[in-house]
Amino acid sequence: MITSMTGYGKSVNQLPDRKITVEIRTLNSKSLDLNLRIPSAYREKELELRQMVAAQLSRGKVDVSLYIEETGKTTGQQLDVAKVESYISQIGAIQGVSSSDKLRLVEIAATFPDVFISSQLEVEESEFETILKEVARCLEEVNDFRNKEGTQLKEEFDKRIDNISSLLDQVIQEDKQRLDDVRTRLEKAVADLKEKVDENRFEQELIYYLEKYDITEEKVRLKNHLNYFVETMETPGSQGKKLAFISQEIGREINTIGSKANHAAMQQLVVQMKDELEKIKEQMLNVL
Repeated sequence: MITSMTGYGKSVNQLPDRKITVEIRTLNSKSLDLNLRIPSAYREKELELRQMVAAQLSRGKVDVSLYIEETGKTTGQQLDVAKVESYISQIGAIQGVSSSDKLRLVEIAATFPDVFISSQLEVEESEFETILKEVARCLEEVNDFRNKEGTQLKEEFDKRIDNISSLLDQVIQEDKQRLDDVRTRLEKAVADLKEKVDENRFEQELIYYLEKYDITEEKVRLKNHLNYFVETMETPGSQGKKLAFISQEIGREINTIGSKANHAAMQQLVVQMKDELEKIKEQMLNVL
């Protein structure tokens, strides 16, 4: 099945004295690029959180944010007075800033995130269990989002594969007349020479020439690759890399047909097939 690497999930849990918010965003990447933003008090739990996320999201650029907002009467934080005074002194030293406006300097200094000291020294297990539940709920949302995006990608791929298949049918029709046209042109060229030629040798050279431009094998392989691409999209699990390999094989057969065509109408069809394949490759970057 097709799954997108683009996803988003958010989970919020309001406890009596604090609000827990988990937010996960994912984008495409060749491997798992996991970035966690969590409060410093929870750093000891970072490895456990990473393992949990990595087990659910195997590829992609993943940003996980955990916010803990104190909502009770006591915030559990204290102002670091020494650090605030240090910031006020540094800001007041900036040219053009008046040190007499003490209130304004305090307001500016208080906006820095490290001027508050958390009174929470250890993470309670019951609270961390709640966080894990919210992360699990958020991951479920992300995967639902990825699956919905994957459904849209599959519809796009189906459309492009159908277009290439239709163009291939037109190539097959053009090919029926193409080799006859080539033979006619060669016979006319020889006749214009007004020289007697060895008929047997001419026939041998003509067969060699026609075989050189024969695309029967390429047409069969391209059709098989298109069918295999569609079958692979229906296969369970992550198929992004496999589909990328198949699309490379599709491109190889299209290029070979184009190089052998020697026929304007067929080469125009090849250009259209390349255009459709390019649209597949653009979207392929986002497939898990």
